[in-house]
Formats: sequence, structure tokens, C-alpha cells
Amino acid sequence: MINVTGEHLRLLFGIKLKQLRVQKKMALKDLAARTGMSISYLSEIEKGKKYPKPEKMFLLAQALDSTFDELVALKIGDTTNPLTMLLESPLLQEFPFHLFGIDPRNIIDLASNSPDKVGALIQTLSEITRIYDMRVEHFLFAALRSFQKMHHNYFEDLEQAAERFCREYDYPENPPFKISLLKKILTSSFGHTIDETTLQQYPELNFFRSITVEGKKTAILVNKNLLPSQKAFIYGRELGYSFLNLQHRTKTSTWIKVESFEQVLDNFKASYFGGALLINQNALVADLRRLFAARRWDGQAFLRLMRKYNVTPEMFLYRLSQIIPEHFGLTQLYYLRFNSRKGSDSYELTKELNMSALEMPHGIGLNEHYCRRWPSIRYMQALEQKPDSDAAHPLVGAQRSHYIDQDITVFTITLVRPLALRENTLSSMTIGFVIDEAFQERVKFWDDPGVPEMSVNETCERCPLTRQQCPERVAEPKIYEKEKKMARRAQVLEELLASYPGTTAS
Repeated sequence: MINVTGEHLRLLFGIKLKQLRVQKKMALKDLAARTGMSISYLSEIEKGKKYPKPEKMFLLAQALDSTFDELVALKIGDTTNPLTMLLESPLLQEFPFHLFGIDPRNIIDLASNSPDKVGALIQTLSEITRIYDMRVEHFLFAALRSFQKMHHNYFEDLEQAAERFCREYDYPENPPFKISLLKKILTSSFGHTIDETTLQQYPELNFFRSITVEGKKTAILVNKNLLPSQKAFIYGRELGYSFLNLQHRTKTSTWIKVESFEQVLDNFKASYFGGALLINQNALVADLRRLFAARRWDGQAFLRLMRKYNVTPEMFLYRLSQIIPEHFGLTQLYYLRFNSRKGSDSYELTKELNMSALEMPHGIGLNEHYCRRWPSIRYMQALEQKPDSDAAHPLVGAQRSHYIDQDITVFTITLVRPLALRENTLSSMTIGFVIDEAFQERVKFWDDPGVPEMSVNETCERCPLTRQQCPERVAEPKIYEKEKKMARRAQVLEELLASYPGTTAS
């Protein structure tokens, strides 16, 4: 069943009107003559921009030898009709085409003009989504990442909103954050209540950092086991929802169900706002200039800087991915977050934002083994080997990684820590910068000989290095061998065709 909105009604009516007119081999000027309506008005109807009144629908139905009921019915044809599939597709209904300058009407026009080709495309996409268990939310989060990349993950309007909030509520911009003041503003100025006891009564919900219950007074149910910085971020995000007047909120800190792209986007905006409150951009830029001026990489100095802001490694590194492209011109970067249970050789990529030219495998259902030389994984393994007393503290490390297939070298900074709410689980966060001229100019420790350099690849299955060259290998290079064999076959075939008697070499 089509999710009927005003836009879908206009689109559907316009499509059916055009189809009936074409079937009758009637030009727009002929239909205009029969109905007394202008050609421009009829064209607007067919494009889905106008929706006629009932009396005009009757005139149109009569002119096309049809009926009013047939013209306004919410179906175009059977379920295999490309137009039907498009209009009933949750992806078409939810995907934010407008962010990329695409009008959904153009897609509908394409389907009506080339139904066979579009039908084949839709069937192909449906098959891919079925095989890889892709859902609408995967496309929506991909759209959000693309939106972030278009803006280099920096949003001046949200930065200014955070600064305006600080002025209006007399909130200090210098680190560290003031959790008691954030809490006071949230409860006193915005009328929220904060509840740190209720969640403990529901063991199944202890995984959530927070749950929002909307009513006469919005209640924020906060997991009491969180670190102060994690609680402060929750308060900052909630202040973002209220201060920015965002209407499409998620009720849980971890997604259970994605209802719309507006919900995804508003959650991103509120989270960005919260991060900007905890880590002021002007203060961070000044600190980073001093850090980048050093000729040697100093992991302890990096940890001291993070502690100055009193935030988690995830908050700190992700905030760097927002600030550095804008203020230092280093746009070729990526951010990765992995989780892994202690004692396991399985690593789950839980967050990724790649703004670099590097190709990184993050596909849904990817049954491959990430390169064990990646610092994200290498430092998780290192932290796991430490005594429990030391493993409770974040581990920091830097590495120059040369991607042998792509011939690109990146400078990576990795932080690893145990997760607060998931027992025996480690999390690593990595920010990587392509070592180009801009990076060499702005980050003086880019060639520090004390930073280890390693040849890496995407996954073991795609890597040409032998076990002697890479003792860290955990899987055979099946994909690499297959691609090499196919390339050799193509080369031999080309040689045969070029040398066969009677042929002319091109």
C-alpha cells in the first residue's frame, strides 16, 4: 500500500493522467481543447506539481473516455509495474533526494518513459538488498554520511547555535565541561526531568545509555553506570533538541527503529550540538595548533589534551573529524570505530566516516577479515594483553599505514578503551589522515621516525602479501588469487585475439 501523502497524491494523479493521455494518442493541446484548461496547467498536473479540484477531474476523465474513480484510484497497475514498485517503495518515500538536488518527480518521469529499463533496475536493487539483508535505514544512514562528506563534516550553523546557547545561558566555553550547569539548564530552563533510577529496574534495557519519555514534561532516563562525560553528552544532545527546536527525535540512545530521514538528521544535529558544547571549536583549534607544531609525535601529550576536555576517546576523535577539515584544510581523512569482545578474533566496524580517497570495505554482510595490521585492531590486541589495572585506561598509538594496493600512505591516531556498558568489550577509535602536501605542511610530526610504518591492505582476502611477508595474516587471499587469475585469463585472451591468423592488431 502506498503511503499516501500530498506529494504522492499529486505524483500518482499526474502519472495516471499522462498514461491515459498517451494511450489515447492525445497531445496536451488536444486535451486542453477538450477540457478548457490551459496547456501549462495540464503540464503542471502531469509533473505532479498541481492537484486539480474534483470538478476538473470529472472533465479530465470525460475527455479521456475514462471514469472519475479510475483516475483517482491509488494504483497504477499490478505490483510488477515499475511505477507501482517505485511509488510503493519505502526507499523512495523516505530517501532524502532533495539533499542531493534530485526531485523524486524526475525519477518517476524516468520510470514512466522507460518502464522496462527502470523495472530491471528496481528488480536488481531489490535482489541486492535481499542478498545482503539491506534495509531502508541502511540507505538513510548512507545518505547522512554522504551529506556529512559534502560539508566535510563541519556545520557552521550548528557551531554558531552552540556559541549562541553559551551566551544566552552563560555557559562557559573553556574546557572542561560543567555537567552540573548543563543539568541545571536542562531541568530549570527547558523543564526536563532527569531520572537515573528507573532504567536499573529493567535489566533488558541496561544496554541503553538513555531513553527519552515525552509527555507534559520530557523525562530523560539515564543509565547511572555511565561516565560523567557520557552523561554530559546526553544532556548536551537533549539541549540540542530543545534549543534547535528539532521535531523528529529518537527515543533511545541506540537505534531500534528508524522512522524517517528527518529523524536521522535531527539526531545528528542534536548530537553535533552536544559535542560542540562539550568541546568548543575555538579552544580546540588553539590546542591543536600547538600539538601539530611539535616535531615528534607525543602520545601522552595527546592523552593530556583529551583529558583537558574530560571527554571519552570517541567524543574527542570524532570532534577532531569535524574541526580539522574546516580549520586546518585537511579534508582527506577518515574515522573508524571497532568493537571486539576480549578473547575473540572477530572485529565489528560500528561506525565509519570516510572523507578520503581511500577505498575501505564496510559493506553489509562483508564476510572478510579486516587487515590485522590496521592500528584499530592492533592496539585493541595490545590493550587486551595488558593487566586489568592498566587496561582500564585508554591506550593511544600512532602509525603510518601504506595501503599497498592503492599506493596511499595515511597517518593514523588510535585510541582504545573498554566499554562502560558492555562487559569484556573493547572499543577502538581511529582517525586517519592521507599524508599529502597539506598534511606535511600543517602537521610537523608527519615523518617522525619514532612512529611505526607498516604496509597494510583492506582485508586478508584481498592482500598479495605472503605469510612470510605478513605473519599477521588470518585468512587466505582468495579474492586476490581469483582476481589475479581472471586478469591473466583476460590478458591471454587478448594475446590470442591479437595474434590469430587473419586478424589485424589494433
